[in-house]
Amino acid sequence: MIQLCNLKTFRFFHSIFSCTFASKTNRVLVGDPKPSHFSLQSQLLCRHITSEISANQHNFTVTYLINTCGLSPEGAILASKWVELQSPERADSVLELLRNYGASQTQISKLIRSHPKLLSADPEKTLLPKLEFFSSLEISKVDLLKTLAFNPHLLAVSLRNRILPTYNFLRSMLSEKNVVAVFKRNSWIFLESHCKHVVPNIGLLRESGMPQPCISLLLTHCTLALMVNPEKFGQLVGEVKEMGFNLEKSTSVNALGALCGKNKLVLNRSREVLKTWGWSEDDFLSAFRKNPRCMIVSEKKLMQTMDLLVNKMGWSSGMIAKYSVVLGLSLERRLIPRCSVAKVLLLKGFINENMNLGSLVKPAEKQFLEIFVNRYLGEVPELLSVYQGKVDIQDV
Repeated sequence: MIQLCNLKTFRFFHSIFSCTFASKTNRVLVGDPKPSHFSLQSQLLCRHITSEISANQHNFTVTYLINTCGLSPEGAILASKWVELQSPERADSVLELLRNYGASQTQISKLIRSHPKLLSADPEKTLLPKLEFFSSLEISKVDLLKTLAFNPHLLAVSLRNRILPTYNFLRSMLSEKNVVAVFKRNSWIFLESHCKHVVPNIGLLRESGMPQPCISLLLTHCTLALMVNPEKFGQLVGEVKEMGFNLEKSTSVNALGALCGKNKLVLNRSREVLKTWGWSEDDFLSAFRKNPRCMIVSEKKLMQTMDLLVNKMGWSSGMIAKYSVVLGLSLERRLIPRCSVAKVLLLKGFINENMNLGSLVKPAEKQFLEIFVNRYLGEVPELLSVYQGKVDIQDV
């Protein structure tokens, strides 16, 4: 009887040991084939213990994400689907490394929320070499951390196989300063192999006659345009040519950027809005050829600009088409202050109502102040205050 009891006890603890060992090696899971040497009781016990261990690990992960990483409970639950922490040691080391590079708690939270697997990365072998490389570029810590918070996957891809080859490729055509500009604006190029789309697309541009300075300009300021599928990019180049752009000129670079991705949707919407103000298709194409980027503005901003210039200032829609650069200028910093000054001078009879729009918006600030403000301060002392937004037009 004693021997039988001992045998059952041995089998019981053997089951627990086997279950625990198997759960750690991921060999005994719910739904797995039943090990032949387990009794039904042992299998049920094993599943219970495995589930309990898994639940404890999950609870620890969620708690860590909330208390240490600053995630919300909802965010922590979502993030826990991508990472499971066995203990805090490695995760603590990862966070300590990020803090040593100046990451704030807010930036750490954003990094972990976007890419939870960072917590299980090897801080010395995986993360540190990349941080050291990025820090070696001519980029401030503030800009580096902003870029990493926006695109934390940069810390996940291979330094040797992806980041360094892309850097060397960019550096072969751009200055260090412009490489950093690409890194800050369009860091996605470091995640996708440049050989896949960028290289063949640049080859197409060279075959089409675009000079290297224009290619470098496109690579620096419109990187995403070069990252589209080569077949679609070929269609894009063809469209730019059909619209009358010369690929040897820098305006073609802006046109490619304006016709790429979401920008094209904005451009098409701008076309429709401007037609409601009386523009013809020829007006739109003419304005676009002169300054493609001026058309990539929100509908709200476009409507406010046209309302100011047409309804409040009295310029014709056709004149604005001739000076389409005005559509890309800031309302608050440039158009409203200058139009306010012009309106006062017009009401006082100091300038002609047929004044050219370009003469008002083109001059640099110092030149504008000399021509339109300082010259008339004797007659209109409040003019500078009007320009600065401190005095309303009706109070002058």
